[in-house]
Amino acid sequence: MLIVSIFVVATGFGQAPEKVENPNAPEITFEKMEFDFGKKPLNSAIEYEFTFTNTGKEPLIVQRCQAGCSCTVPVCPTEKPILPGEKGKVKVQYSTTSYPHSFNRAFTMTTNAKTSTVTLRITGEILQEAETAAK
Repeated sequence: MLIVSIFVVATGFGQAPEKVENPNAPEITFEKMEFDFGKKPLNSAIEYEFTFTNTGKEPLIVQRCQAGCSCTVPVCPTEKPILPGEKGKVKVQYSTTSYPHSFNRAFTMTTNAKTSTVTLRITGEILQEAETAAK
């Protein structure tokens, strides 16, 4: 009996505490989570701004944005919290200097929202300058 009691007590202490969800936590709602640049010429500057709203009840804190490659550069509003009802923007730039190609790139944004990590995506096709001029 003593061994069973010790096992039951030890098992109870070894479990992780339940995560309590904050009902007032910030929520991030994007107007669009993917953007297609279409066809762009080689060596052109392309960028897009994703717009979002804090639809929660507490300030939204953007901790970081991170891309998987150096060709995609996201810039997040990390300098101050986004208050409930306010809008924010995430600017993303894509380098078109390498060679003609199609691209499909994702980057992540980490916040204190209920859904803490959001993935945004950009797509498009980079053409030779001559190809673009002919169209």
